[in-house]
Amino acid sequence: MNYQLLGKSGLRVSELSLGTMTFGEEWGWGSNRDESQAVFDAYVGAGGNFIDTADGYTNGTSEKMVGEFIRGRRDEFVVATKFSFNQRRGDPNAGGNHRKNMTQALHGSLKRLGTDHVDLYWMHAWDD
Repeated sequence: MNYQLLGKSGLRVSELSLGTMTFGEEWGWGSNRDESQAVFDAYVGAGGNFIDTADGYTNGTSEKMVGEFIRGRRDEFVVATKFSFNQRRGDPNAGGNHRKNMTQALHGSLKRLGTDHVDLYWMHAWDD
């Protein structure tokens, strides 16, 4: 696996990122825990270190699985997650790209990931 600098951050990330949108079956498709673990292990075995997830992927299950898979080895990985989507139907402040949603989404992501930090936090979609 080759590594590249991530912008001007100084972080060295594998050329291939592991997207984890399909970690979990809550949407009626995707991978169960064992299949997701196998995909994760194959990626790491090939030298991958850049994990991408989001607060809304499979209703938070993706972040929970990623957190479980990196537990005890957190510093080996560059973990990216995203925010934007509404997490509480009917609450206009539970989604969007404003500060309130950004911070509450980050707190939720950190809890699900079981870590005190993420390496890259970004906006998932434009705010309508």
